[in-house]
Amino acid sequence: MVRANGAVSLRELARVVQTSEVTVRRDVRALEAEGLLDRRHGGAVLPGGFTRESGFPQKSHLATAEKTAIADLAAGLVDEGEAVVVGAGTTTQELARRLARVPGLTVVTNSLLVAQALAHANRVEVVMTGGTLRGSNYALVGSGAEQSLQGLRVSRAFLSGSGLTAERGLSTSNMLSASVDRALVQAAAEVVVLADHTKLGTDTMFQTVPTDVITRLVTDEPPAHDDRALTELQALADQGVQIAVAGPGAGSGPAGSGEGGSAGRQSGRLGASQGRGGGEEGLPLPGPRRNHPHPPGGPGSAQLRGAVPLGEQPGRVADLAPRRR
Repeated sequence: MVRANGAVSLRELARVVQTSEVTVRRDVRALEAEGLLDRRHGGAVLPGGFTRESGFPQKSHLATAEKTAIADLAAGLVDEGEAVVVGAGTTTQELARRLARVPGLTVVTNSLLVAQALAHANRVEVVMTGGTLRGSNYALVGSGAEQSLQGLRVSRAFLSGSGLTAERGLSTSNMLSASVDRALVQAAAEVVVLADHTKLGTDTMFQTVPTDVITRLVTDEPPAHDDRALTELQALADQGVQIAVAGPGAGSGPAGSGEGGSAGRQSGRLGASQGRGGGEEGLPLPGPRRNHPHPPGGPGSAQLRGAVPLGEQPGRVADLAPRRR
């Protein structure tokens, strides 16, 4: 399956061979020891180390349910009439499909897949960068793409990547993609990273967004046994990143409507205590790190272990508020 698709998820392997993920994980570890594949958090890919990048067909088969939940939640951050940047990737493509319902929106992108998802949306203006097409991910890269972003200013950028760590931030395996992503970041007042739990703790070759530049991370709920992802989430929160964790069924309501235009009011699996009071269990309660456009306690403010709904959307999420450095 890895040879055919370039990448495969442990969940999909377990479903196909009708066994547990624990058994699949053990067998994948044995195959890695023989040099037949490389393990990735939540899946496996063909051998290649830091420099190898899976193409769109391979990436589209990984963590599909998680990407859907992340896109549903992230769409609630966007209000009518905003101007945003959306980078290339399979998760951002899912986000674009939901942004098609937000009236008066302007989306700047270097991704043909994002543009295609928005092509027939009513009252959504799509602005494409210039550049050279990378066929592996259908993105425009190079100096043409970077120059077309100069002088641009939008409210926020939505970006994905190949890996995310608290130490280096967001990274990717391709130098040209990393360079364009950095230009996209320069155009935005806030940076929102969309990354499923399989990317947490994964470090790839080219840094795109340092941790201290990331305003918010939208991710899915890691499995209970995934200590690395949970540890990485806390480390990111400690460095000031606001974290929203989408649970199963998150964000089924329409994006950009009512309270759904803000991700500051959310409920979560990581605990039940609200505000800054905290409790004896779970993650520590960090304080604010830097100023954000929304006032404390209002839309966009972060709460660790919060338990209020995101607008009318029934998704289970948690905001990890940043700790003062």
